[in-house]
Amino acid sequence: MTADTSVASLSDPTNKKVSYSTRIKYLNEIAKPLATKALTKKIYKLVKKAHKEKTYLRVGLKEVQRRVRREETGLVIFAGDVSPIDIMSHMPGVCETKNLPYCYVPSRDDLGSSMGVKRSAVMVLIRKHESYADLYDECQSEIKALPYDF
Repeated sequence: MTADTSVASLSDPTNKKVSYSTRIKYLNEIAKPLATKALTKKIYKLVKKAHKEKTYLRVGLKEVQRRVRREETGLVIFAGDVSPIDIMSHMPGVCETKNLPYCYVPSRDDLGSSMGVKRSAVMVLIRKHESYADLYDECQSEIKALPYDF
């Protein structure tokens, strides 16, 4: 019997370091625009800082949908390895109609662990706060500059 190299094996807690290029192999078809390796690192740092501020980080599909529909603004970060993709495939279109910058990062597990929790996160909405405003602005400008390959 051969070893299984599915997405589930990537989320194994004994699998400490998985490279960016390995995680890209498990992306779904709609994961565009994808953040670069350097931008992904900045986004994880921004998520970590935003998690420390109460109500400045919205986590999960249901909460992000609710906040976007209530006209809350910020950066929307999607995980690129979500399966099934039908649960969140409508959200990029919603973000475009609301003029919210968004991008994909390779792993939902890394997105969750950047908050300091052991759960994965499908998507997050990051609001601007003065304690991390410079990093927020930098990430926002880089996300807006990403090419949309459709």
